[in-house]
Amino acid sequence: MTIQQNLQQLQTQIQQACEQAQRASTDITLLAVSKTKPVEAILAAYQAGQRQFGENYVQEGVEKIQHFEGQGFDLEWHFIGPLQSNKSRLVAEHFDWIQTLDRAKIADRLNDQRPHYKKPLNVLIQINISDESSKSGIQPAEMLDLAKHIKNLPHLCLRGLMAIPAPTNDIHQQKQAFMQMQQLFEQLQRALPECQIDTLSMGMSDDLTAAIECGSTMVRIGTAIFGARDYTPK
Repeated sequence: MTIQQNLQQLQTQIQQACEQAQRASTDITLLAVSKTKPVEAILAAYQAGQRQFGENYVQEGVEKIQHFEGQGFDLEWHFIGPLQSNKSRLVAEHFDWIQTLDRAKIADRLNDQRPHYKKPLNVLIQINISDESSKSGIQPAEMLDLAKHIKNLPHLCLRGLMAIPAPTNDIHQQKQAFMQMQQLFEQLQRALPECQIDTLSMGMSDDLTAAIECGSTMVRIGTAIFGARDYTPK
């Protein structure tokens, strides 16, 4: 299967999930997770119509962004990995979105480091919805305090929430986590009506259908588009 065929198959899967959930497929953004993949694979996805790409590693992502810069490509770059303070400037200067914000300190750094000639950096707050010690993200009870802090930072634009629930093949457990996220998302919309809260990023290859049924507006898919990842040292 080519990357184009994989994308077509995914779009069909998204369409079917939307029909099942009685939602419009235009409400769902497909984020192609391109970490560890070469620029040739990103170009192939772009030529097949894909525009939004997600990167987990700061340096690798910046190198890809710089490769495509100035060539007339209308790509949108999302940082979706955990962010350390010493890498915040690179994200602030190069990416369009960060989906993994979970600390006021990082928010302040990103705001201060965002170039003034660029649009505000789009931000999602990461929620640790399954309360896993190995995962980044804040507890649900902390969401509103962090959201209100971000709202007052002029170079950031709060757009919503992101989560990576604990992996499970049990559809009921999948839905339970996603429904909790949907409730938090609606709570955030009610609390900050003046903000553009329109993005709920949840769902990957194995739980995409449940995520869409529970209100996801963005699904993050890597292997099903690009094939298995190669983590061997280059």
